[in-house]
Amino acid sequence: MKQEFHIPIDDTIAADAKAANILAEKSALSKQAIKQAMKKGAVWIEDTKGIRRLRRADTIPTRNSTLHFYYAPHVLDEIPPAPTLIADEGDYSVWSKPPVMLSQGSKWGDHCTINRWIESNEPFEIQPQRNCFIVHRLDRAARGLMLIAHKKNVAAKLSALFEQRNISKCYRIIVKGEFPQGTQIMDSDIDGKAAYSSASLLTYNAEKNRSLLEISIKTGRKHQIRIHMSRANFPVVGDSLHGIASVDVPNPEELQLSAFSLGFICPITQKTREYRLPEHLQITF
Repeated sequence: MKQEFHIPIDDTIAADAKAANILAEKSALSKQAIKQAMKKGAVWIEDTKGIRRLRRADTIPTRNSTLHFYYAPHVLDEIPPAPTLIADEGDYSVWSKPPVMLSQGSKWGDHCTINRWIESNEPFEIQPQRNCFIVHRLDRAARGLMLIAHKKNVAAKLSALFEQRNISKCYRIIVKGEFPQGTQIMDSDIDGKAAYSSASLLTYNAEKNRSLLEISIKTGRKHQIRIHMSRANFPVVGDSLHGIASVDVPNPEELQLSAFSLGFICPITQKTREYRLPEHLQITF
């Protein structure tokens, strides 16, 4: 069961009290449980610097600050799947995000996000560990390539590539039905904003009546591919939101959508970079 604790740091709290001790007293949870929750991003501090996650158990909050603790056991107990490293370019790296792993955390925690997983489990002999900054996002149910920046200025430069549409993005999806030959253009607006997708048939499985498609997009509207394919009457397999799959079906299929390739001119080296999912991580019939 979810609980929220909002604790003002005033004269009723000892001046040298540590954050973990304060939270343990106010929540009646053990210090160990508090420390784990802090590591997983469920505790925030609000002061003159703004509001941010607080992970250090021995932090002594300043007077007139506020501790916010968002306790959700079912969130904190989740075990994130491991992403796969595709390439390490030093200032940024390329990973394959598995389904279910998040691109963005919530107030209840962030340990299941790809950037936090990498910060906590980075498989490199690097000291200190590198920071990880999200450059772009993939839906929780989707899988595939993601860029992770390791410096703030690099994150800004990579984000600009997406904003200025100077990056090529290709996706592979499996849809229900026999998709027509040739490139099909879908350009209906999404939420009142222009959206452009082009889809090409790679192969058709007559036995399953499913088509494997390659999709390229020039815009990045939320759920763009899923919405365009649903409108074209070729819903993405496993799409319970925009397709016809139902969450009530026992053992529903995973969303069959993956970010298959990324291409751009590196803003650091000015060299052309192209990344593709390896064969064993690609979706298939």
